[in-house]
Amino acid sequence: MDSTSLFADYARWQRFQRQDQLHREHNAAVRKLAESGAMASRVAEGYRSMAEKGASEGACYRTLFLRQRPHEAWLTCEGWLFVRRVLSEGGITRVRGTLLESFTLEDGSLTPGDKPALKVTLDIYDEILVKRTMKMGCRIDRQDDDRDLHFITFLDSVRGDLRQHM
Repeated sequence: MDSTSLFADYARWQRFQRQDQLHREHNAAVRKLAESGAMASRVAEGYRSMAEKGASEGACYRTLFLRQRPHEAWLTCEGWLFVRRVLSEGGITRVRGTLLESFTLEDGSLTPGDKPALKVTLDIYDEILVKRTMKMGCRIDRQDDDRDLHFITFLDSVRGDLRQHM
């Protein structure tokens, strides 16, 4: 085996390792959100806070989400979300923002500017969680592209240097 193919295999292995790590992290965050019993109104307040910080400081927040791939496969992706505004009307809460992807399985790790930023609209809503018991939870899905679901945005992971890429 020549060194070129060896390093290509190693890079591919690293990409799959990162994919697995993000998948486990996303599942844990979804479970933690469900166990907390957070409702859409409370989560919307968090997004409003993100919008205020975004406007004043250019803050972008680390986000994990699921993207549907061909053959019904769902893979975890990572990005940075700049929240522009939060709109609530008629029982629906929508988040308008810009997403800068930082990892997909196909592309691996992305440096800001490698791919263009995406304008996104997210819906925040309550859902009924049924497992052993029935309880209420919250979910955030992309409204303008049904291939992207279960957004988890971390308030404690912030960057202020991405505005030029948005």
